[in-house]
Amino acid sequence: MPEVNLLAVLVAGLVAFAIGGVWYSPVLFVKPWMAAHGYSDEKMAAMKQSNPPARAMIVTAVCQIVMAYVVAVLLAWTGMAGWTRGVALGVLLWVGLAGAVALIANMFSDKPIRVFVIESAYQLVCLIVMGAILGAWR
Repeated sequence: MPEVNLLAVLVAGLVAFAIGGVWYSPVLFVKPWMAAHGYSDEKMAAMKQSNPPARAMIVTAVCQIVMAYVVAVLLAWTGMAGWTRGVALGVLLWVGLAGAVALIANMFSDKPIRVFVIESAYQLVCLIVMGAILGAWR
């Protein structure tokens, strides 16, 4: 494995996690996300009882850090440097992997396309921000 800046990886992962906190809050998209899934306030409360939010948040934070590590490795392997190259890599990863996988999953579900748009736009923003941080901070 190439040498990567682990502090930059940790920061990029935690920033992406924080973006999720805002993305899925009343400030941005929690209500449209709930409506797209057909979730009521009661359903959300029941989901929090059966799947404690702390567990989901820990798993999400770990996954975001793992994603940031992979972006850092790819930047190192390709020799890409600078925040603009990092952004370009983030967009490429979203188009070719995260967005494509999410769209395929959506096409084989009963969820409206709005679910894909809200959830995958979050991943796009996270990958762009991760790429920018990791590309700039090498």
